[in-house]
Amino acid sequence: MSKMKTHKGAKNRVKITATGKVIGRKPGKRHLNWQKSGKSGRTKGRPFTFAKGEERRVHRLMPYDA
Repeated sequence: MSKMKTHKGAKNRVKITATGKVIGRKPGKRHLNWQKSGKSGRTKGRPFTFAKGEERRVHRLMPYDA
């Protein structure tokens, strides 16, 4: 059986830590920021950890990175 391919979009958007947690950034910070509050901009700038169900989905997309 051939190897599974890594999903390139997931690879560019998230990082899997050594313990298996999935870290990404929140969407909505690229443009149209003049109408968004500064608080929302700061929170969207920080990395966040995915929920358990989303983690499983990302691990399926990136089989060799964890």
